[in-house]
Amino acid sequence: MIIQLEEKINKKAKENIFVKINSLGYKTTEVKTHHGNYVVCIGKMEFDIRSIGSLAGVKDVHRVSDSYKLVSRKWKVEQTQIDLGNNVIIGGNDFTIMAGPCSIESEDQVRKIIQHLLSNNIRIMRGGVFKPRSSPYAFRGLGMQGLKMFNRVCRENGIKIITEVMQVSQVHEMYDYIDVYQVGARNSQNFNLLDALGKVDKPVLVKRGMSGTIDELLQSAEYIFSNGNEKLMLCERGIRTYENAYRNTFDLNAISLLKEKTHLPVIADPSHGIGIREHVSRMALASVMTGADGVIYEVHEKPEEAMSDGQQTLNFAESTWLINNLRKTFSLKESISIL
Repeated sequence: MIIQLEEKINKKAKENIFVKINSLGYKTTEVKTHHGNYVVCIGKMEFDIRSIGSLAGVKDVHRVSDSYKLVSRKWKVEQTQIDLGNNVIIGGNDFTIMAGPCSIESEDQVRKIIQHLLSNNIRIMRGGVFKPRSSPYAFRGLGMQGLKMFNRVCRENGIKIITEVMQVSQVHEMYDYIDVYQVGARNSQNFNLLDALGKVDKPVLVKRGMSGTIDELLQSAEYIFSNGNEKLMLCERGIRTYENAYRNTFDLNAISLLKEKTHLPVIADPSHGIGIREHVSRMALASVMTGADGVIYEVHEKPEEAMSDGQQTLNFAESTWLINNLRKTFSLKESISIL
């Protein structure tokens, strides 16, 4: 059960609500965000929730049977929208496209990709400065100095930044230089990191773990929401299975199912989803029809020279083709009825 409290609830009214809930044998957790004040209630006793809804200070009350309460669509039917400022909104009526290199390599590289994005009216650039790599000898990013350069050039051009955060100490360090934190697949169950991200007022995109289930992804988001940050997005980026013909098994089922289960925006990552450049665009277009609110993919002027993930990165011509066709496909989807 979730109780939404009135914005200006007084101390006495709040105490009465907690006394009533505790008397029913429910465990209570108060969650305060920048947008609301909630009480998450866990218990099994059946009772008439109108007895709670009639209490002073209660704005609304909802039964939520899911183990993930706050990110569930069972209490919030309206889709969450993430406002990045300057008319850049994720989860609205438009399809959001985020693109950029796997790794930030140089200022010249950033400037060339920004010009590509601007020429296609893309306002959000992805790019890693802290890179988790399977090999300790692979390029692991330019770190904070790279992020500061990335930030400076993007700000000059009105571009928003999404980049990966890997550990708790980086959350505060990166705060002034990014617009969206990305939690990578390897950190989707790094609960200390999720807790820390719940305490900041910046959007977070949570990627599905390499072998993570849908419920585990939703629970990861719940960690962040329950710590006070409800500016959340989920990302389907494929899961590791027995198949080795491609990098991951891109789970289009997950996108459709997540749209049913949660009010959070759902973003598709076809680059990591299949890991083969020739097939990235097809998977991206397929994700539109399954209900994704946007895509995030990798682009580089010369993918064959990229310092990481060149095999799954589009060049500028391929990216322009994809952007145009994503928009066409989204318009087509909006014009037809999907049961």
